[in-house]
Amino acid sequence: MAEITAGIVKALREKTDAPMMECKKALTEAGGDMARAEEILRVKLGNKASKAAGRVAAEGVVGVHVSGDGRLAAIVEINCETDFVAKNDDFLAFARACAELVADKAPADVAALSQLALRGTTVEAVRAELVGRIGENMSLRRFARIEAQGRIATYVHGGAKIGVVVDVAGGDEALAKDIAMHIAATKPVSLGRDEVPAELIERERSIAAQKAAESGKPPEIVAKMVEGTVQKFLKEVTLLGQPFVKDDKQTIEQLLKSKSAAVKRFVLFVVGEGIEKKQVDFAAEVAAAAKGV
Repeated sequence: MAEITAGIVKALREKTDAPMMECKKALTEAGGDMARAEEILRVKLGNKASKAAGRVAAEGVVGVHVSGDGRLAAIVEINCETDFVAKNDDFLAFARACAELVADKAPADVAALSQLALRGTTVEAVRAELVGRIGENMSLRRFARIEAQGRIATYVHGGAKIGVVVDVAGGDEALAKDIAMHIAATKPVSLGRDEVPAELIERERSIAAQKAAESGKPPEIVAKMVEGTVQKFLKEVTLLGQPFVKDDKQTIEQLLKSKSAAVKRFVLFVVGEGIEKKQVDFAAEVAAAAKGV
């Protein structure tokens, strides 16, 4: 029997995307024959979609669709495991198709979107086929649908890693586009102060209080320091309070007033935001698999 080295195990893993220990077992069963080991893995593991489903999908793209009359828009985030697949033409087409379905069919949630008809089958079936063919886990993470009160503007940046849809009443097309680009650049949490989640404010207040307490200043001064920090935070995370990226001498709120305009709603998706990416030490994985060979 041929010697089953760590290098052979690694080569089989790269070729099949199967777990290291499964590759080692297959090579052992195949007597070191790479082709036979690949056959064994295909029999044992079956469709890649079922095995890939457990892997973290933190890369991906944002897909955006705007109706022909410009009054309706949809934005979706679809995840995959690697940036390489995020650039795959079929994956990008799938994201665009899902965004169009969200706009046209207004599904209630991701589960409902998954069951909508697409290419003679369902969205879920198309997703599973892509997973099986490409070999990476993919998931429909979230979507939003906006029916405009004013005009829709969209902006996609960084290889579709950041996507914005904004509804601006009043002003002109150039203003709406500027607002969309500003949102992508500054990533506000909400439109105004009233919409900032209470837990975020309390977290900032707690941090500010701890820092201010270390100053040794009187309690009344500490209280003012804390409140000042919280107010600064609210300006930074609310769209209306932020300085306009093209002219930091005026806030977005001031810019909108000067154009007799208002932002009715915006949606910002940043790919992988909030997903904990698994850090894999590949060298350690290879070494661990090689210990028993």
